[in-house]
Amino acid sequence: MLSALFKAFAQLSDLRLRRVLKIGILAALGCWAALAFTASLVVRHTRFFDAGWADAGTSAVLGLVALLLPMLFFSALATFVMSFMLDGVAEVVEAEHYPGLPPARIIAWPEMLVSSLRFLAVMALVTALAAPVYLALLFFGLGILLNYMVNGYLLGREYFELIAARRLDASQVRIMRHAHMGRLWLCGAVINLLFQIPLLNLAAPVLATSFMIHVFQSLQPAPASV
Repeated sequence: MLSALFKAFAQLSDLRLRRVLKIGILAALGCWAALAFTASLVVRHTRFFDAGWADAGTSAVLGLVALLLPMLFFSALATFVMSFMLDGVAEVVEAEHYPGLPPARIIAWPEMLVSSLRFLAVMALVTALAAPVYLALLFFGLGILLNYMVNGYLLGREYFELIAARRLDASQVRIMRHAHMGRLWLCGAVINLLFQIPLLNLAAPVLATSFMIHVFQSLQPAPASV
């Protein structure tokens, strides 16, 4: 697992992977700006209280929330944009480290869209679960544990299925996932850590894809000796 993670970080210098990162981050910035602007516009033109001071105070607080709340989901937005390009990331990684592999299954646009929307839903859930709601549990030391248990399962499953679906049919993916559930859960916890670290979380989708490719290949049965 450490070797897979090291390879993932080492390949970030590849210009093709950097291009995916740039597109994802710029698109997420655009989405954040549009959401923040729309929310602030609504707040500015809505009257909450008759009293001037109360209305001004409420508008200021809600305006700040409108600016900051989308930032909590910034990595989710970046992941959603990048999810449309993660198949290309996988091709780059496989060409570099596993040149002998046969061509991967071509994923149709509708399937890619469903996969991307599922990624967005999972990342939104992961972000929500990692939000300050955990502060109440942190006093007992349970928040971090619960965070990594839930997010580790979700992220490990999603990224594994993304990679495995390129090489296996649905039934094979399900069998392989169940057979290696513990390891994939641990891989998901590592991916969750990548998403928790500021700035690094912007590169997390690409890192996680590359990381899971190496994990997937390590789980493949060795070719029979002649």
